[in-house]
Amino acid sequence: MSHEYEHVDVPETGSTIGVDENDELVVPDDPIVPIIHGDGIGTDVGPAAQRVLDAAAEATGREINWMRVYAGESAREKYGENLPADTVEAMKEFRVSIKGPLTTPVGAGFRSLNVALRKKLDLYANVRPTYHLDGVPSPVTDPAAMDMVNFRENTEDVYAGIEFEAGTDEVQQVREFIEGEMGFDSTIHDGPVGIGIKPITEFGTKRLVRRAIEYAIENDRDSVTIVHKGNIMKFTEGTFRDWGYEVAAEEFAEETIDEDTLWEEYDGDAPEDVVVVKDRIADNMLQQILTRTEQYDVLAMPNLNGDYLSDAAGAQIGGLGIAPGANLGDGRVLAEPVHGSAPKYAGQDKVNPSAMILSGRLMLEQLGWEDAALLVRDAVEAQISSGEVTYDIERQIDGGEKLATSEFADGVIEHIERLA
Repeated sequence: MSHEYEHVDVPETGSTIGVDENDELVVPDDPIVPIIHGDGIGTDVGPAAQRVLDAAAEATGREINWMRVYAGESAREKYGENLPADTVEAMKEFRVSIKGPLTTPVGAGFRSLNVALRKKLDLYANVRPTYHLDGVPSPVTDPAAMDMVNFRENTEDVYAGIEFEAGTDEVQQVREFIEGEMGFDSTIHDGPVGIGIKPITEFGTKRLVRRAIEYAIENDRDSVTIVHKGNIMKFTEGTFRDWGYEVAAEEFAEETIDEDTLWEEYDGDAPEDVVVVKDRIADNMLQQILTRTEQYDVLAMPNLNGDYLSDAAGAQIGGLGIAPGANLGDGRVLAEPVHGSAPKYAGQDKVNPSAMILSGRLMLEQLGWEDAALLVRDAVEAQISSGEVTYDIERQIDGGEKLATSEFADGVIEHIERLA
């Protein structure tokens, strides 16, 4: 073990996940997995997901050795800090982790702990599969048309945290440079101003798009769509688009085809086993995920676009309460649900744990435990289809039975045992 832990206890049993020469995970049957239950409703959905994932592992002849680590409110209560070094070190050393929601104040206080973890662990790809489960109410007429995987760049864009507060010496220096040195002397309105910087690098862009294309090839997806606002932000998001196409042409020439070539040479009918790489303007894409849902498989986006598009896609399959996510780096994984911490419901054993459970399903897939992951998905769908659900779904369906968070997890576990 490379680190001496002061604030958390390492399990007495279990093995450490390693990596090979290509940064691919080497996973034992008894891995140690750090878990952050999270703030607010994390105290309910974290333990519920943990029990479900234990059941899926056991049903397939494996065992997860959980290592409880802390961030956010629980870390402040125990250690007087938001993100203890031991939490970060455990996630680095044991490589695959899962966390519940963490609260970030708006406009004041500390920066997002979610963003901090992604940056400290270099988890550059936020991956959110969006698919409909039978029985989940949806605001659209055909939610099953949505079967999309969003790859959101996780470390750059306006989320990089390069911001300067109105009224500070720093923002005045930046303003004077922009206006005096760079010639934008009539762009910023008079009076107080906050300024942020939007970095989009070739390195960050290409590794994200590369990962999206690799996923599409490995999972028999038809297309990868680069989503950008390059018509306005030409040298950031426009270049994101250009660098994305470069990755496809230079590294995947045999496996991909761009949309122009598709129509010029194949009249829109793609050759078998070839991924079509195309691009869409971000605001138009928000419309097309509603009007032409079935035309999109994998999306690759800068950070902010990815945040918007992922949530909009999640709404079509029933909302963020069931939307899973995972953050991927080279040889590291942090699974997490998309929803927030909803502190007013904390500790009430009331909310839907499906998003946390299905994020655990993504974690199992990254471990290479596809059989356990499929069990989790099928068991959650079977439980929801039964009509015995948490209040958020029960109030939208006829003849449903309302369950507590823990009772819903019990039902999912029973389905796992029946399906195994």
